[in-house]
Amino acid sequence: MPDAAKQTLQQEYQKYVKHVTPTHSLCLNMCRAFVTGGAFCAAGQFILNWCSRLGMKEETAGSWCSLLLVLLSVLLTGFNVYQKLAKFGGAGTLVPITGFANSVASPAIEYKKEGQVFGIGCKIFTIAGPVILYGVFTSWLLGLIYWVLKLCGAAG
Repeated sequence: MPDAAKQTLQQEYQKYVKHVTPTHSLCLNMCRAFVTGGAFCAAGQFILNWCSRLGMKEETAGSWCSLLLVLLSVLLTGFNVYQKLAKFGGAGTLVPITGFANSVASPAIEYKKEGQVFGIGCKIFTIAGPVILYGVFTSWLLGLIYWVLKLCGAAG
């Protein structure tokens, strides 16, 4: 193939790549993430206020808030709404408790056709599993360090 034909082909390919590559506005993405994350946080604050008005103690209201946010996240994941929110809001959907619930529920829903054990049971913790594992291991390690320090009289 002649050099001129190669250059023309490369130029056409570069135009094609530029045409099909999606462009993103950083400012717009940050605004969407802010609005989406803010909406999740506002929903959490609404639940906290509502539970407090029902006469619950602060700790109980916080537990109910966490429970209801996880339930909301799993329901939105199950009805394929959370994925649409994530496409719109990006990192704003990673508000810790809702994002974690989505990361546990998504693989379970995706692999349910493979059965209860090999589908849901094996795949449910593909994303959340390492988080849980390292959280439990770190808790155990810190507890062990605290216990040793307490035996030595260094911790009170």
